[in-house]
Amino acid sequence: MKKTIITLICLILATGVLAKAAQKELEVQGKKLISQKPPFTLTLPFGFVLVYSYSHENPEENSLTRVYFLVKTNGKQIEEMLILQIADKTNPQAGPMSVAPLKPYIEKRSYLKGKMKKMELDYLIQLMAWNPDAPSLQPIKQKGFVTPSSWALQGQFLFLYQGEHAVFFRFSKDVNSFGMKVSGKGDDWEKGLISGNEKKVYETFRNTFMEMIDSIQIKNP
Repeated sequence: MKKTIITLICLILATGVLAKAAQKELEVQGKKLISQKPPFTLTLPFGFVLVYSYSHENPEENSLTRVYFLVKTNGKQIEEMLILQIADKTNPQAGPMSVAPLKPYIEKRSYLKGKMKKMELDYLIQLMAWNPDAPSLQPIKQKGFVTPSSWALQGQFLFLYQGEHAVFFRFSKDVNSFGMKVSGKGDDWEKGLISGNEKKVYETFRNTFMEMIDSIQIKNP
């Protein structure tokens, strides 16, 4: 019993150390997201706050993953959410990191998919359902924030940095937060059928997301 308690305490302390280390590697200054490792910056829509971060080791993949949750809220209700995952190679003897191509959750609700050759960045835009009961969102819930059970537009991008780091970015926004009345039926958002206010909301989101991608500045050694 005593040994179990000591092991648990060590695990909690180790998790806390990793979380603090993760926070030092990334910060938000106004609209600017600044990453130290790998070194890059990105311009965000105004109002995002970093509310939670943690790290976990992946021994089989020779990497450590840092995860950051940023939100923009109306009161305590989340309107926009950004989840950033950065994987760092931990074994210098291992080969370069590799990643699988991005794939939409459901093809008929995927609107845009492409690649930026200048930095080998993959991106896509799709419709998804926010699930407030998702395990990954419980730390946010525990901090008093409310994730509505609604449709959200999501933009993803993914890129590798010199085979040493992989950056996976997911930005989503509640479709009801654009100031327009939109349908709550998924069928009305399907690719090829989307029209009216739903299309206007998508186009607004697309422009915002692509501006974020265009703002990325990577510092090469």
